[in-house]
Amino acid sequence: MHRKLRKSVSSPLIGSGRSIAVFTSGGDSQGMNAAVRAIVRMGITCGAKVYLINEGYQGMVDGGENIVEASWDDVSGILQMGGTVIGSARCKDFRERQGRLKAAFNLVTLGITNICAIGGDGSLTGANLFREEWSSLLEELVADGKISGEQMAKYSHLNIVGLVGSIDNDFCGTDMTIGADSALHRIVECVDAITTTAVSHQRAFVLEVMGRHCGYLALVTGLACGADWIFIPEHPPADGWEEKMCAKLENARSWGNRLNVVIVSEGAIDSHGNPITSQHKDHTKSNGPDLRNTVLNRNFKLTGHVQRGGSPSAFDRLLGTRMGAEAVLALLEATPDTPAYVVSLDGNQAVRVPLMECVEKTKEVGKALAEKDFNKAANLRGSQIESAWTCSCNMHHTNTHLIKPYNIAIMNVGAPAAGMNAAVRSAVRTCLYNGYKAIVVHNGYEGLANDMVCIFGMTNPIENYTWKCVANFVAAGGSILGTKRTLPSQCGFDKISEVIKKRNIHGIICIGGFEVSVDGARNRFPDGGNTSFVPPLVCPCIAYHGALEIKEASQNYPDLQIPMVVVPATLSNNVPGTDLSIGSDTGLNSVCETCDRIKMSASGTKRRTFVLETMGGYCGYLATMSGLAAGADAAYIFEEEFTIKDLQKNISHLRSKMQGKIQRGLILRNEKANENFSTDFVHRLYAEEGKNVFDCRVNVLGHMQQGGVPSPFDRNYATKSAAKAAFWILDKISNNVVGDKVVCSSHDSVVLLGMKRRQMLFQPVEDLKEATDFKHRIPVQQWWMQIRPLLRIMAHY
Repeated sequence: MHRKLRKSVSSPLIGSGRSIAVFTSGGDSQGMNAAVRAIVRMGITCGAKVYLINEGYQGMVDGGENIVEASWDDVSGILQMGGTVIGSARCKDFRERQGRLKAAFNLVTLGITNICAIGGDGSLTGANLFREEWSSLLEELVADGKISGEQMAKYSHLNIVGLVGSIDNDFCGTDMTIGADSALHRIVECVDAITTTAVSHQRAFVLEVMGRHCGYLALVTGLACGADWIFIPEHPPADGWEEKMCAKLENARSWGNRLNVVIVSEGAIDSHGNPITSQHKDHTKSNGPDLRNTVLNRNFKLTGHVQRGGSPSAFDRLLGTRMGAEAVLALLEATPDTPAYVVSLDGNQAVRVPLMECVEKTKEVGKALAEKDFNKAANLRGSQIESAWTCSCNMHHTNTHLIKPYNIAIMNVGAPAAGMNAAVRSAVRTCLYNGYKAIVVHNGYEGLANDMVCIFGMTNPIENYTWKCVANFVAAGGSILGTKRTLPSQCGFDKISEVIKKRNIHGIICIGGFEVSVDGARNRFPDGGNTSFVPPLVCPCIAYHGALEIKEASQNYPDLQIPMVVVPATLSNNVPGTDLSIGSDTGLNSVCETCDRIKMSASGTKRRTFVLETMGGYCGYLATMSGLAAGADAAYIFEEEFTIKDLQKNISHLRSKMQGKIQRGLILRNEKANENFSTDFVHRLYAEEGKNVFDCRVNVLGHMQQGGVPSPFDRNYATKSAAKAAFWILDKISNNVVGDKVVCSSHDSVVLLGMKRRQMLFQPVEDLKEATDFKHRIPVQQWWMQIRPLLRIMAHY
């Protein structure tokens, strides 16, 4: 997408003489406004006229004031708003040919032959039908004398591009639909609030969520909140599920759990196709007394409008923006032979997929469910449903008799990141579920090297964890195990090797990032020299680099020849070998929420610019993505060099901007963007050059970006990643048993688990050396750099 974007916008006349219309239809979803804003601004940037169609298809049929040309400022301030500012309405008229005839007349009158439809599968199907009938509709209009033959010839073809806006995430052909992530935020917030009172009174809550015939919301909510039982249409329970569920809830209480959560998708059914709801009568009648003997039961239905409401998450803002920009390019590049496309998310890429192929596949899911072919329905949904379902099954307590004599060590290293605790919980429970012992290590490598030594007030840095120990981990922020920025070499390989032998550790799951310990680096260089000149593979980069050190030291320490997997977790998102790290989504949302509040302050005082410093080390991911999601005017990062001329150009842009309707400015700066152009320097420069036009304030966000409750994405990603890492460890152990020991010295014995586009890959850490800038602790190439042009386009440069 982004190579095309750069090529396309290099010519300001690519859309000259063209007109684009955008409308939203069907149920509203958070992030629709971000898409509308992107379509308008990308269209204007390309030289096209952009029209807003109010009230969906109804506005298209009624015409008149419902179809208005949009200016740049018309979509200012809508990025952080929920719902859809241009409205959405059901339209019976458009379902009839006569209504579509009126819509065609209104569009031709304004010269509109390019339409971007934002809605669900029904709305997009209607748009495709409109496209297919377009020629015959124009012929009828000519016959009726409403348009001329010249108009019919000039506007003979209608281009359609769809964006899927749906909180249900039920559209086949895209990994995520606009609004689904925000809906998860609302649901998880409600469940988190419910659990505090449920724990107090030892209650079980049965929560019903939306989703129609798709169980995505229920399934991910269940993973993100540690639900005891999940009902989704793609995986209906077998007969006798009532007794099994009650037994599982009672079993949970037997080992001390004070809370039970059952999540029900609104389309949930049993294996016979009978509906299951939060008010299921058969369950209440036949099993209620047994259930009430152990818990107090409460039913709660989360209404649709709560899930649809509120401000969109950072993910949905970015998704809507990227998809909207790609939709404009798709329309302007379309020919009469081009099929109607829907812009979809494939991993981290915005791609174009034939619309009707996706619609037909989506309909096939409904048919499969109606025919009780649940395996086919689940497969059509894609790998997300299947992987999440498998993971949820492993999170339930079981009295397994397959106890195996192997111990897996689990620890956090580096800086804290939201989602670390969810990863620990997942790793512990996956090990226990499969009959292995889970040993947790407090305080990272220091705890591993100092077993039974009192450090930081803790007398037992290494301990066995049971199922109960991680009961409340999933929603907790920070790192309950504690995490230190210390490398194995600083702690002593001899100590670590001795503890691994004494504790009989057969594998290690290391959850952490790519942070640096400057003090630790100086400890390794007694002269206290400048660490910026530390050669590669010496500059400490904890989780990833620590694994490299363990691998290299294993040649001299046989007890270190055990499998080890690194699960990336850092808000900086700077770990090589993965597109996303646990914690980066929560950090991104924290920055966006702060930016939203600051923009409100700037709007209230008028003519004010804020300069914000974000974390991230040398990695500009947080500054770039939050800048795009929050509508910043500029984001300064280390990866893209900037000079004083660039700063002056940005100031001139703001001075011009303050003379118009939008009298506020937002500038983001990554903490290590430039050694000389510090945050204080940028603030002072903006304040001086903006005199008599705007004033300037500075805000360093600091560690608040690391704190807070993990987002649904980070909980889900952490749970699935850690479970996958645990299974990899278990497989390695079973295939490398030598006598009563595990000996694993192969090239792939120490790996990093990373997400590359949509695939989760285990990559030997030694293979990632060439892809790593060790001096600055960032990957050599970073996928999100391709998105940076959008930041400038959306800011009107």
